[in-house]
Amino acid sequence: MHFTNIKGVLLAVAVAQVVDAHTRFTNFFVDDVNQGDGTCVRMSNINAQATNPVKGITGEDMACGVNGKNGVARVCGAKAGSKLTFEYRYWPDGSQPGAIDISHKGPCEVYMKKVDSAIKDQAIGDGWFSIYRDDYDSASKKWCTEKLITNNGHLSVTVPKDLAPGSYLVRPALLALHQADKNPPDPQFYVGCAQIFLTSDGAAKPKNTVSIPGYVSFNDPAMTYHVWDNELKPFQWFGATPYTAGSGTKRGLEVRADTLTQTEGLEPANCLIRNNNWCGIKLPTSSDEGSCWKSSQNCYDQLSKCYDTAGPTGHHGCTAWEAYCGEVKKECNAGNFNGPPSADSYIPPPYKSLHELDSNAAPAPVIVGDESPSSDTSDTYTAPKANPAPATADSGSGGSIDTCGSSNGGLKFYTANCLAPPSGASLRTDTVANLATTAVPAVNPASAPVPVVAPSTNATTSSVTNISIPAAGRAESTWNLEKPGVFFFFFLLHQTVFPPIYQ
Repeated sequence: MHFTNIKGVLLAVAVAQVVDAHTRFTNFFVDDVNQGDGTCVRMSNINAQATNPVKGITGEDMACGVNGKNGVARVCGAKAGSKLTFEYRYWPDGSQPGAIDISHKGPCEVYMKKVDSAIKDQAIGDGWFSIYRDDYDSASKKWCTEKLITNNGHLSVTVPKDLAPGSYLVRPALLALHQADKNPPDPQFYVGCAQIFLTSDGAAKPKNTVSIPGYVSFNDPAMTYHVWDNELKPFQWFGATPYTAGSGTKRGLEVRADTLTQTEGLEPANCLIRNNNWCGIKLPTSSDEGSCWKSSQNCYDQLSKCYDTAGPTGHHGCTAWEAYCGEVKKECNAGNFNGPPSADSYIPPPYKSLHELDSNAAPAPVIVGDESPSSDTSDTYTAPKANPAPATADSGSGGSIDTCGSSNGGLKFYTANCLAPPSGASLRTDTVANLATTAVPAVNPASAPVPVVAPSTNATTSSVTNISIPAAGRAESTWNLEKPGVFFFFFLLHQTVFPPIYQ
C-alpha cells in the first residue's frame, strides 16, 4: 500500500514560481567513497526551502545553515590527509542533474572545527579554522562556482595531515555574488556541515581561528564585490587564512591516535537498509501468528521514522524498506509465520564512487536564470500524528519538530490533525498502525510509490488546470484550479500562512 503526499501538489502550484531555489550541499565522499545521500550531513529541515541561501550574514545559520545547530545521528570516518569531496545539487534529491545557476558567480571556502562531539556540538562560536579557499581563476576566467558546475557539483579538499585526531565539523560554503552590487547588497552564502571523526597520528590544533557567525561583515569589500565588471578587481578575502600542514603549533603528544577511537555516530552492525542517517534494523524473529504481526508492526514503526527523517535528499531507502514491510505482512497474511523473510532482494545497490560518477556523468547542464525547482521533487509518505507537537529539538532524528509533529519539515499533506485542506479536498486518515495490520495485495519489490501527476500548465497564461493525485486502492481526487484567482490564493497562502508555521 503506497501513499501520495499532497506536498508535491502544493509545491507545484504555490511554491515553484515563488521560491528561489539555488543549491544544496547534500552528500560527500571520503577518499572518493560516497558516504550516501544526506549521511553525516546537517541540513535544513524545511524541504521546500532547503536550497535557499542563508538569510543575512550575521545570524547563527551562517555556521551550518538552517537547522545546522542540530546534529544528525551518523558521523563519518576519515583520516588525516584524506580527500574530502562535497557534492552540491540544484535538486537535492538528485532527480535532475545540475549544481548551481551559472549566474551565481563567486568564491568557495572550507572551514573545520574540532569539537568534543560531532553530534551534540551546536557549531556556532569560535574555533573555526580555514583549510581551503578559491575565488576567481584568471587563467580559466572562471569563478570557483563556475568550476563547480564543470566538475558535476564536486568540490574537493585535502584534510591537513598533522591535525589532531577526534571529532570535527567540516563546513563547505559557496558565496554567490551575482546580487552583491545591488542596493542593498545581497551576498548569498550556501553553507552546510559534515560530521566526521578523524583518525590521525598528528597533534596540531590550528591557532588562527574565527567565530562563525562573526567572521564576516558588510564592511568587508567581498560583500559588495562586482562580479559583472568587465575588468575584475582582485578579490579581498575575509576570515582566516587557510591552515596547511606544518604551519600550526603542536602541543606535544598529549593527544594520540591510539588513545582516540570513534564511539559516536557509527552505523549499527545490524543495519539492513539505510536512508540518510536512518537505518532499518533487522526485524525480530517470528514463529507464530502473534510474533509474526509483532515483527510486521516493528517494520512499519521503523518505516514511519524513516520517512519522518528523510529530509531534502529524498527517501529512496524508505521506499525499499516499505516494499520489504509489505513482504513481511504478505507472509503473515498467508500464514507463513516463520520469519521474517530475507531483506536481501530489497537492499538498494551501493552508492557509486566519485570515480564512477564522474566517469559516467553526462556533460554538466548549464542552468541559466533563477528557475525555481522544488527542493523536494518526490512524493513522501508521512504518517499523521495523534497530537501535533510544538517545535522542539529531536536529537534522535537530527531535526526540529514542526507543528505537524514531524521532523520531515516543509509543507505537509493535509490531515485531520494538521492544517485544514482547501474546500473540497479529501482528508487523509491512514496511519502506520493500520498499514501493519490491514491485508493488502502482494508487494512487488521493484515497485515504487505512485508519483504525483504533474499539473498541466498553459505556457501563455500560467493557468494550472487539473491536478490528479493517484492513490493506490482508492478513487482519484481531482482539484480543478482553473478558476480565476485560485493560483493567487495559493500565492497568498504561501506568503502569509506557511512562513510563520514552517520557518
